Amino acid sequence: MTERVTVLGDGGWGTALAIVLADHGAEVTLWSHDAAYAREIASTRKNRKFLPGVEIPDTIHVVADLAQAVTQRDMLFSVVPTPFLRGVMQNLKAHYPAGTPVVSATKGIETDTLQRPSEIIRAVLGDVPIVVVSGPSHAEEVSRRMPTTVVAASEQTGAALRVQDLLATERFRVYTNPDTIGVEVGGALKNVVAIASGIVDGLGFGDNTKAALLTRGIVEISRLGEALGGKRSTFFGLSGIGDLITSCISQHGRNRAVGERLGKGQKLEAILGRMEMVAEGVKTAISVKRLAEKHKVEMPICLEVYRVLFEGKDPALAVRHLMTRQLKEEVEW
Repeated sequence: MTERVTVLGDGGWGTALAIVLADHGAEVTLWSHDAAYAREIASTRKNRKFLPGVEIPDTIHVVADLAQAVTQRDMLFSVVPTPFLRGVMQNLKAHYPAGTPVVSATKGIETDTLQRPSEIIRAVLGDVPIVVVSGPSHAEEVSRRMPTTVVAASEQTGAALRVQDLLATERFRVYTNPDTIGVEVGGALKNVVAIASGIVDGLGFGDNTKAALLTRGIVEISRLGEALGGKRSTFFGLSGIGDLITSCISQHGRNRAVGERLGKGQKLEAILGRMEMVAEGVKTAISVKRLAEKHKVEMPICLEVYRVLFEGKDPALAVRHLMTRQLKEEVEW
């Protein structure tokens, strides 16, 4: 039976997932919050703002009416940026088809509540079936059908297997994982380290610096992830180190691009003012600082990123402070 699926969010990643689902043969609706832009996508079959140069299949139905988008759907994919997720879920609540699985493909942590996307969805919609999809998966490459591998995580094995089957194509491979906490934390925190990676690029440092950053960055991510209830092994898989590598080296990465401009001396307000898409790592840096303080977890890289972003610290000085911290053993466990 053909699955009827709606993707909530017309950003690059939402559009790319809609294309993957259509390639697999699902009946796909793509929802946009902007009626005029939805009409433009529908007529041109292009997403010029968020995924330029990619042809959107004619089989993908594009709408802006939320009630219409979710009526008689077998599954919903939520790809709404974290700062807007709660509002969209609140608007969805009156139209939500009871019991319909929700697949969360959002990477971030809400600043005020410190909730992960799946927690936000459940806080608004109730105890709904949720699967988290994450991993090294830039929309620019996925939409052009370059081989990509991600993780579908859920405490409910059957739900994860269903999403695995629904998304899998010869160019898009999906693994399952029961650790939703670890998968979400890895997907959120890598964006903060990606900003640090961009700073490294902006300052003109080399491969040695980048390798050190990624290696110590995944240590910080796993520290906080374990404190929040995630499994250590998850952070050394696709949604941890895999996603971190992609975000820290790719020219497609929005968070890395923000960091690079900071490293070159530009101001955060000016950088964000020129961006169409959301760089989740900026707000996530606030959440990570608060979580680290709450759980008493040492996260020096993420803390320096926060200071550069919100306290005006000079990026070169932040690197110096990281390099001159008290010397210690490498292995912690």
